[in-house]
Amino acid sequence: MAKYLFEANYVGEGIKGLMREGGTKRRDALVEALKSVGGSLESFYYAFGETDVLGVFEVPEPADAAALSLMINSTGSVNVHLKPLVTPEDLDDAAKKTPSYRAPGQ
Repeated sequence: MAKYLFEANYVGEGIKGLMREGGTKRRDALVEALKSVGGSLESFYYAFGETDVLGVFEVPEPADAAALSLMINSTGSVNVHLKPLVTPEDLDDAAKKTPSYRAPGQ
């Protein structure tokens, strides 16, 4: 299972819907969306400032995260951004790999 940090902002009708439904119902809607792709919600918080809501979820495949992002963003009520999370062990494995790369101009 892959973990993702999500950051989202409510826009337009999404703000009105949040005010009408409340925070727990919006969290529950995300839980149901995650279940539909075999995922689960690890944490969910509302915040002040640039980001309205953030948290961590887990899904089986990157395509599941992409599908959720596309579906949620397509509503026009929420702008969501996902960041894949990498464990320290995954980073250790990555550091042992030696991909080939040529820098620009070299």
